Amino acid sequence: MATRTRRSQRRTEALSRERIVEAAIELLDAAGESGLTFRALTERLATGPGAIYWHVANKGELLGAATDAVVAAALAAGHAASAGPAEAAGHAEAAKSPESAGSAESAEAAGPAESAESPEAIEPTKSHESAGPAEAIEAAGAAGSPQDGIRAVALGLFDAIEEHPWLASQLMTQLSHSLWETVAPRIFESVGRQIRALDVPESSWFAATSALMHYILGAAGQNATNAASARTLGPEVDRARFLDAASTAWEQLDPDDYPFTRAVAGQLRGHDDREQFLAGVDLILAGITASLPAR
Repeated sequence: MATRTRRSQRRTEALSRERIVEAAIELLDAAGESGLTFRALTERLATGPGAIYWHVANKGELLGAATDAVVAAALAAGHAASAGPAEAAGHAEAAKSPESAGSAESAEAAGPAESAESPEAIEPTKSHESAGPAEAIEAAGAAGSPQDGIRAVALGLFDAIEEHPWLASQLMTQLSHSLWETVAPRIFESVGRQIRALDVPESSWFAATSALMHYILGAAGQNATNAASARTLGPEVDRARFLDAASTAWEQLDPDDYPFTRAVAGQLRGHDDREQFLAGVDLILAGITASLPAR
């Protein structure tokens, strides 16, 4: 009896929304968006399609849930990095599962009524209220400056987009088509609260937050694209060799047409992507703080 109970618990866990989203992220990381199919998902989870449709209505919903889960974890990691050890442990616990990202489950969205699995294995998971970034943001602000909080958010997203190459395009899709979904408000809130803490006038909150958000996602997405392109060049062409070749080509440009590009060619050769990314964040922050009214 005990063995049967443990087996049922494992089956239920494997078919929870959380496990389905985790498996979707694994497939996306391995093969990109084209590799995420319900056939591949059923094979990975060793279940029938009906059990999956009970939790997720379609591929679009699954992509949204996967994106939201990765973003929530990235923001929590960023806030934890700028908070103290006690707060960091709390943030990590709050964001460790995709369900904590605030993805709601609806029985009405179920697919086929019949499933290849037993009824106990396809019991729908209950909706979970999102832990949200609020507590993490407040802790980060208390532990460091608003600038530190923004840098932490930026690096959290930078690392997540680099680790999950599919994430950049999904973020662009959600930001252009689904601003009312969870992802855009998560990122906007994480950056915006720090902007408010800088005493930026309320009339400039939207512009300042938007500028940072667009830079962070755009630069991080470009970095992920560069990394993906480098992988197609083969193992014999590493990053240093690629940048050296590009820098040499810049140095050989016509000095009359490209005086500036020739002058910075050496900086291209030796630059660090993360340092350059943070330098851009700091330039925007410097512009925002310089425009603040005198205290």
